[in-house]
Amino acid sequence: MARLRIRHETFYSYERPVTFATHRLLLRPRDSHAIRVMDAVLTVSPPGETRWIYDALGNSVCCFTPQGESTGLSITSELVIERYPADLADLQVEDPQTATPIVYAPADRAVLAPFLEPATEDADGDLLRWLREHMGGAHEPALEFLLRLNQTIHDTFEYQGRDLGAAQEPSHTVKLGAGTCRDFAWLMVEALRRLGYAARFVTGYLYSPAHGEIRGAGATHAWCEVFLPDLGWTEFDPTNALAESGDLIPVAVARTPQEATPISGSIYGDPGATNLSVHVDVRPADSLQAAA
Repeated sequence: MARLRIRHETFYSYERPVTFATHRLLLRPRDSHAIRVMDAVLTVSPPGETRWIYDALGNSVCCFTPQGESTGLSITSELVIERYPADLADLQVEDPQTATPIVYAPADRAVLAPFLEPATEDADGDLLRWLREHMGGAHEPALEFLLRLNQTIHDTFEYQGRDLGAAQEPSHTVKLGAGTCRDFAWLMVEALRRLGYAARFVTGYLYSPAHGEIRGAGATHAWCEVFLPDLGWTEFDPTNALAESGDLIPVAVARTPQEATPISGSIYGDPGATNLSVHVDVRPADSLQAAA
């Protein structure tokens, strides 16, 4: 178990005053056997109305409507969590399904339907060709295949940090040979759906005590979850070749990256020049107490 403190600061600045529509905030993990939220503080400016709900996927969502006019919007989420990872090496797979086709029980398949259907086009077949190049033998166990694909993306694509913009189309990531964490996660999700796997996009944070070769620390992070018989939803981070790692701190899951944006909303008026700054800090909670 690791006890961590997470501080996520977001600041929008506008050249001219604007007013705000309701914003959707995905900043708080849902309590589970893997994560316990011990403390949570949300600080916003300008002030406004907040309402907490669970969405259709069970994500904890804050609906925040800032009041009045302002040339800035500040949102700071501070969390103290306890993370209880399940080491993948300790998990037993009683039914080692072969990589393709993977078989889901009828009851599971009915629930998993939204995560089985690809959400993007592959008009030129680039994604499918790439996928065929990395398919293993007909009897390769599913978990071995997923770990190998996770490692392949990490080893063969160039990481290029990009703070702004939507996730690239997976076919474009294949052509480019490069991307950021959300691009690699989305590539893995959409590739696996084409093989009949139920896969979903995950957004959250990355704890990197040593930094070094860890990619994506200091910002929000994204990875992939795959539903496997006997194991359930299983985490794979192709950006760092991690699987079911305690360094991954999930906040929200979604069918597509657009549905997992940490902060989304609209403004009214002509803002002129705009600027966005985001800072994320994840560290052991005890280290801050000792410093104090």
